[in-house]
Amino acid sequence: MKTLPARENYNHFPCLWKRRTCETVKHHLYFTRYVYGVTESTMKVALVTGGVRGIGLGISKSLLAEGYDLALCGSRSVDLVGAPLDELRRQVADRKIAYYQCDVGNREERLQLVESVRRDFKQLHLLVNNAGVAAKVRDDLLTMTEENYDWLMKINLQGPFFLTQDVVKWMLEQKTASPEFFACIVNISSISATVASLNRGEYCLSKAALSMATRLWAVRLAEYGIPVYEIRPGLIRSDMTAAVTEKYDKLIAEGLVPQHRWGEPVDVGRAVAMLARGELAYSTGQVIMVDGGMMIPKL
Repeated sequence: MKTLPARENYNHFPCLWKRRTCETVKHHLYFTRYVYGVTESTMKVALVTGGVRGIGLGISKSLLAEGYDLALCGSRSVDLVGAPLDELRRQVADRKIAYYQCDVGNREERLQLVESVRRDFKQLHLLVNNAGVAAKVRDDLLTMTEENYDWLMKINLQGPFFLTQDVVKWMLEQKTASPEFFACIVNISSISATVASLNRGEYCLSKAALSMATRLWAVRLAEYGIPVYEIRPGLIRSDMTAAVTEKYDKLIAEGLVPQHRWGEPVDVGRAVAMLARGELAYSTGQVIMVDGGMMIPKL
């Protein structure tokens, strides 16, 4: 008869949702792992690109609270991401968290990323394509350069599309080996998928194309029971929006966002967690708006 660890050891598990008490989360994780016999090999694993800053960090925190192990990647070297990694490890002490330096726009680095995650985690249930960049220069359409266009498209579109391709092949292997295996893919786009910004046209194009990529993969993978979703954030407080904080503070105060506040990375994280739990299993290909009502047509 196995000896169970004291439930008090699970007091460090935080709760990110008001509707769940912290005690409920601790109870769930304790019984999942020890009473129901779920082992490390059967705990779920998520790969989150750009998972240690901004929106990505909010997603990582939410998935940790759901009991996921995390494979995180970013363009910075590991010595430059110590603070967010420490923050995540303090949140949940016994979850496995690994960081890989990777430029998702680079084919060789993408392949190495998938190979490393496969070696270190042995399984993957959730891919969150979050990594992205803003336009190098806010430039008019008449003066935008092909060099800047190509650089952005490689990271914001080509990278997530072909990373999905590589990951899906692995997910289908897992599905074949275990028919009950559940996998899910989430693309993080932007309201810029449909809102035209003339001084960063390449960014808008990349997000519009990522939105179509979501639909394409959703149709392609539907027969295998792997849902694919798009989350479309509005104004989210992050390092990417820091330079325009004053501008949008004023616009929000004037009524741009019906909920009268900035979105926070955790708002996006909660949406990802909901999808990862399979709560919208019959809604593959759909867009989840996380924008405080900003895109509601108004008179």
